[in-house]
Amino acid sequence: MKKILIIGIGAGDPDYITAQGIKALNQVDVFFLMDKGRIKGKLRDVREEICRRHIVPGRPHRFVEAPSPPRDLKPADYRASVDELNEAKQAVFAAMIADEMKDGETAGILVWGDPMLYDSTIRNIDALIATGRQAIDYEVIPGITAVQALAARHRIPLNRIAEPVLLTTGRRLAEGFPDGITSAVVLLDGEDTFERFADPQLHGEMEIYWGAYLGTPDEILISGRLKDVASEIHRRRAEARQRNGWIMDTYLIRKVNDD
Repeated sequence: MKKILIIGIGAGDPDYITAQGIKALNQVDVFFLMDKGRIKGKLRDVREEICRRHIVPGRPHRFVEAPSPPRDLKPADYRASVDELNEAKQAVFAAMIADEMKDGETAGILVWGDPMLYDSTIRNIDALIATGRQAIDYEVIPGITAVQALAARHRIPLNRIAEPVLLTTGRRLAEGFPDGITSAVVLLDGEDTFERFADPQLHGEMEIYWGAYLGTPDEILISGRLKDVASEIHRRRAEARQRNGWIMDTYLIRKVNDD
């Protein structure tokens, strides 16, 4: 039997990892990494720094890296493109498990944030187990999400008293706020969807708490009335993407309650 530990490592700060996560790191024989290219090398650097900082000196472990399958950034069918990407990732994981693990060993997959939030690793490992081709067991170790880090860095609670909060994507936010929802945390927004809500005459007064590269030296935080800061967020976001080659950001957007 081979064992997989799917470890949430937090949103960017190596100290975001939990005590349970540190314990898990020290059980791993081999860490599987998906190489996303030179531009996103900082993502690998953080993972390696977490291991250097938290694995007991002398604890033997190794890293195995494979190219991450490319993703269609503008697919005609979004769901189909995600399914194709996950199938490609499953093939990569299957090869690493078969070729790079001995029976009885433990592998670690270090997941940015928490594996339960907009991440495919759990689904992909479940799909591999369902094939029955290899004897695999796995555990999931939670981590601090970008949602939690965003609220902490802005020093705000996500919810207002007796009100729900929606977790969604930019793609879905573009369809509008669902009935009964006044607050939304948005991830995976590549189109600056918040700008659609900046006109108070069309959507009412909105406020936003935005953060990029949370927990890292590149962190950017902006908050305020959306009509006042939307253009600044757009500009800073474009500049950061140009400078780094990628951006990882999230935000809380909500209707202002002046009562």
